[in-house]
Amino acid sequence: MLVEKLSCLLGLCALARGTILQNGQVRTTNYPDTKIDVSSYDFQSYNANATELSYKGRWDSKKVSWWSAPGLVFGFTGDIVAITFGELTSNTTLVGFRIGGMDWAFTNVTAGATHLLVSNETAGVNETYPVNPLTFELRVTNWAYGIQIDKVHVAAGESLVKIPPYNRTIEFIGDSLSAGMYTSYEGLSSFAYGVGAGLGETEYYVTAYPGICVTDQDCWGNPRGQSHQWFYASDTSWRSTQIWPDGPEPWDFEKQDTIPDLVFINLGTNDNNEANNVTSEAYVDAYKKLIQGVHGKYPKAQVIVMQLWMGFYAYGNSYQQNLGYEQELQDVVAYFNSDEYLQAPTVWDGTTNTTSTLDAPSESFVHYFSTKGIMQHNDIGPQWHPTDVGAIKVASHLTQFVKLTFGWEMVATGPEIFHETTYWNDEQSY
Repeated sequence: MLVEKLSCLLGLCALARGTILQNGQVRTTNYPDTKIDVSSYDFQSYNANATELSYKGRWDSKKVSWWSAPGLVFGFTGDIVAITFGELTSNTTLVGFRIGGMDWAFTNVTAGATHLLVSNETAGVNETYPVNPLTFELRVTNWAYGIQIDKVHVAAGESLVKIPPYNRTIEFIGDSLSAGMYTSYEGLSSFAYGVGAGLGETEYYVTAYPGICVTDQDCWGNPRGQSHQWFYASDTSWRSTQIWPDGPEPWDFEKQDTIPDLVFINLGTNDNNEANNVTSEAYVDAYKKLIQGVHGKYPKAQVIVMQLWMGFYAYGNSYQQNLGYEQELQDVVAYFNSDEYLQAPTVWDGTTNTTSTLDAPSESFVHYFSTKGIMQHNDIGPQWHPTDVGAIKVASHLTQFVKLTFGWEMVATGPEIFHETTYWNDEQSY
């Protein structure tokens, strides 16, 4: 692993797994070592299937996390929270965690170990407002790794508290751009996370994985496309083949805490790459199947098709934005808004590979979001993905789109969304 090797050369081997390269330089992180000897504590312990625990995003029946920014939320009494991670946890996975509306903290977790994440020294743990009961939230940062929850612990005599879900939900279906690849905290620095958390009081799922196409074929090592994989609990990673060698579990849509009201789709950058040999016809067919699948599982959801950005190129003495599948995406949106479709809507099931026609007409539910002009060429990093600033710009425009188009108010009015983005200048004489 390049980051690990570079860190060791700089004498930072102990922090290698938590190292972030910022513009080619190592950013100081110093994540705390939270691992403890559980036998030294007096805990009230809960199993991973305790009803007080709310799993966010996609987790399989083994309580293993998948895709981007999956999370765990619960309330608790007392001032102690510890978690024992199962053997299927990817060793040294970086997780973000926080209580109430406090800032994110980060630590690397270990398979089979117990980590103390909240103590009486945690800032805000003894405050009783405005968040009451006090909540605990954990999110996996890295799209390639995952964790398994074995047990959750609080102090002896204390208890977990079930936190009801918010009344509105969004889902992003995408590839590396939505997953946060190459942003500082990946899943917790992605524009998809920024929209979900930035709106406030909103459940959010980021069903995105780098390299994946919407077309159901191998793309950059992903054996299936989103028109198929979206119907399953796990992503297309090597990790999935190890944990589920006989094939992934179908995702149980009926057991989701909430049903998405809005579904954003940002797919096509990998289909558009010549290395994957995807034709326009195959792309449009797969994109239609995915939207038909979403409509079948979430019949009341509004679907937003995002215009692709394919980076930028030098254009004389300036720069221009590259686009991909521009006409194809417009045609997809027009198809789903046509009387032909709305009067006899068809839905797709990626687990049975079957199409069926609904019994009643549908109202218009597919929209188009233009990305033109949101980012400029310096908002794309050397690895062809948005920088942290680029992701924030996209998230900001998307939240305004949601507010203006669907009337959603933004109710996050203070808690940190993006970590370590407080940039400022105190020098006025230069």
